[in-house]
Amino acid sequence: MDMEKSQQVRQIIADTLFLSIDEVGEDASQDTLKNWDSLQQMNIVLALEQSFGVRFKPEEFTLMTSIEKILQHLQAKQA
Repeated sequence: MDMEKSQQVRQIIADTLFLSIDEVGEDASQDTLKNWDSLQQMNIVLALEQSFGVRFKPEEFTLMTSIEKILQHLQAKQA
């Protein structure tokens, strides 16, 4: 796993959810962060698209529910 990319994703999630990066662990997900609801999911995906210069399909939005899954989707798009 690309640690720099993982750190970047953690920072995007932290910024979007108004958390410190220390509160967003490598294993963070919708299940572990109470602020990460469906509305924030959209904001996270939009921030990821902007930061990495990629586009996700709407059906991908609902699958990107953890840092691990986000990194997998970014890798699939070679971002």
